[in-house]
Amino acid sequence: MKFTLSWLREHLDFTADARTVAEVLTRIGIEVEGVEDRAAALAPFRIARVIEAVQHPNADRLRALRVDVGDGRELSVVCGAPNARSGMIGVIALPGAFIPGTGITLKAGEIRGVKSEAMMLSAREMGLGEDHSGIVELPADAPVGARYVDWAGLDDPVIEVKVTPNRGDALSVRGLARDLAAAGIGTLKPLPRPEIREAYPSPLSWRIEDPRACIWVLGRAIRGLRNGPSPRWLQQRLTAIGLRPINALVDVTNYFTFGLGRPLHVFDVAKVKGDRLTMRMARPGESLAALNNRTYALTEEDGVIADAAGPEALGGIIGGEHSGCDETTTECFIECAVFDPVRIARSGRRHGIMTDARARFERGVDPALPPLALDLATAMMMELCGGEASSVAAAGQEPAWRREATLRFARVRELGGIDLPEEEVVGRLSRLGFEILARDRERVVVSVPSWRNDIAAAPHLDMAPGLDPARAARAAEGCAAVEAETDLIEEVLRLGGLDAVPAVSLPPVAAVPPPAVTPAQARAGLARRVLAARGCLDNVTYGFIDHATAALFGGGDPALRLVNPIAADLDHMRPTPLASLALAAARNAARGFPDLALAEVGAGYIDTTPEGQRLIACALRLGATPPHWAVRSRPVEALDAKGDAQAVLEALGVAMAGVMVAAEAPAYYHPGRSASFKSGRVVLGHFGELHPALCQRLGLPAAAVAMELFLDAIPEPKRRRKGAPDMPPFQPVRRDFAFLVAEETPADQLLRAARGADRGLIADVVLFDRYSGPNLPPGKVSLAIQVTFQPRERTLTDAEIEAACAKVVAAVTKATGAVLRG
Repeated sequence: MKFTLSWLREHLDFTADARTVAEVLTRIGIEVEGVEDRAAALAPFRIARVIEAVQHPNADRLRALRVDVGDGRELSVVCGAPNARSGMIGVIALPGAFIPGTGITLKAGEIRGVKSEAMMLSAREMGLGEDHSGIVELPADAPVGARYVDWAGLDDPVIEVKVTPNRGDALSVRGLARDLAAAGIGTLKPLPRPEIREAYPSPLSWRIEDPRACIWVLGRAIRGLRNGPSPRWLQQRLTAIGLRPINALVDVTNYFTFGLGRPLHVFDVAKVKGDRLTMRMARPGESLAALNNRTYALTEEDGVIADAAGPEALGGIIGGEHSGCDETTTECFIECAVFDPVRIARSGRRHGIMTDARARFERGVDPALPPLALDLATAMMMELCGGEASSVAAAGQEPAWRREATLRFARVRELGGIDLPEEEVVGRLSRLGFEILARDRERVVVSVPSWRNDIAAAPHLDMAPGLDPARAARAAEGCAAVEAETDLIEEVLRLGGLDAVPAVSLPPVAAVPPPAVTPAQARAGLARRVLAARGCLDNVTYGFIDHATAALFGGGDPALRLVNPIAADLDHMRPTPLASLALAAARNAARGFPDLALAEVGAGYIDTTPEGQRLIACALRLGATPPHWAVRSRPVEALDAKGDAQAVLEALGVAMAGVMVAAEAPAYYHPGRSASFKSGRVVLGHFGELHPALCQRLGLPAAAVAMELFLDAIPEPKRRRKGAPDMPPFQPVRRDFAFLVAEETPADQLLRAARGADRGLIADVVLFDRYSGPNLPPGKVSLAIQVTFQPRERTLTDAEIEAACAKVVAAVTKATGAVLRG
């Protein structure tokens, strides 16, 4: 929120400068984002009068001016503005002045033979907007020779603050003045209530059809008014904080929105159908043509202000275009209401509308302020536009905002680390507007002011299903007591300056700190490093993708579709990070980078339960392997993806001898060139080529290979006490075997059979060759394996070696039907 120093002085009697105000606001917990001193850049510019404007003798588009700068001098100025003419009042820059809009320092010179001793300025050249169609033209009564910033009111610093969601009262100049006064910066000025003479009955009445739409509403009409531009002081107030002046009636509502934090709305009575305005929920098929020139399709969860013809405003958020006030308005009706903050926030988010009214209503406004705010707004509108006021129309009743809170003095020291005298604690609360109800040596009981919706508010606890009602009631009661007290402690501490709260380190838990990461986090980090070492670029992508792509990768559950996505193509929780990698790879391939190796360790979602979120390590390869002097580049294949997966599994301590490879990959993989890693019945991951139809749909090259590993399914390696390394003293014996097997037989089945032939003697089995072609029976392939026998008690004899080899042949033949090649 922005405000000017002069605006603050309307509510606070003080002498401090803008820098001091900003420092105090930051110290008491209201973050200052910036202080803009507009006068610094515009200080050299003066108001000047054009005495004479004639055609330049040597240029068709230039004019030669004689200008009075107010100090008795007449300067020659060459100007190209089409509106330069004799007698006009404008703004002039003298030599040596810096021009903000052009970034140059002005020098006297000569243009086409005519001396130019100064420069008449446009709004853009002064940095006050984008208008450069001509030089700035001021009213005839503007004082020649005076500083432009003084006349225009631009010597008023603008302070911008960032307000937290709980401090709706700080979204007003009055609220900030109240905090500054409590902190010792000046004295808060009273806000007297004007006397309004009611000249006639209100032409409109209120009806609250549904209490969800509105809690309490007041209204008053003013007739016989003349609506036009607001006075210069009001326009300057609004322009300084970035608002565009519209007309006097609308500008007054904006003035009170920022001045008191009290949003108002004005209806043109002549445009309202019927004699009643109704607060109700929108009906099916209704829409609203809003003041921002957009039309919104309303839902039954939106509260509206409606006349006999239909909705005229989205309550607490934005008004309707049809009943808005303009220069033809002669009778207006002021609306001042209290809405449900949660419903306002939901409606605003549902329609994507962010207004100053919504920002205040969804944080909570002062529920006791409407009568005073209505009178103040009525008095200002009548002062600016004339007319006479009607009686007040009302519906609903003032919310029950009165609350009490208790603060134990000892808790300030225990929680805040500051030992404050009791009188200082009570004094700080009193200065903030808390009324002291009771006090003893241990505690103080206060009444919470109406403008502090965040203090001692009713807590909203998300209780566990099936919780005993008595226990739930005790929890809610305890939460209410604890939160109210901590709210008061925060107020006491911040008013003394948050920088005064001592920094205290947390006590050490143990001499040796516990691990900083969980085992799951450690596995994720190790998987990233392994894939990076294998040449994959690590990716960090969103956890959501478009609905159509999610369906291609086995997702598409409606329960995982986002209600409020950040973009139309990010509307669904992804089933696997592989989907995000595929989209990224497709974008790279379309831009001339077809050879890629991407990896990501992230979440995939299969349902809405906590167990439905899985941590998955993925890698995707496209195109060809990188060129190398020793190895020829080749297209990537499914075994590359298998190698990635196997490297990660081995790094995570998985015994690959107990892992099976099964042709059970999901449907988005190629059915004949993919498989899954399984440990018993647990699926550890998948690898292989992506399905050609999927590649075509996403724009990927046909031979894209990928792998996925479910890190949550991988068991942690057993932690055994380290002993002496197993280093048998006897030399191993290696024997090669070549088997003829059916071509559909998985090689893994043959390897597992060979390993199981004699587990006490066989140390390793590896596949080193696969042959298919001439000299083999139809439908057969040759698989060559090397078996390592490792004796531990003595050197093997030839007979023992032959017997072990026979066991291998027998085991492989029994498991696969293979025949040993001769």
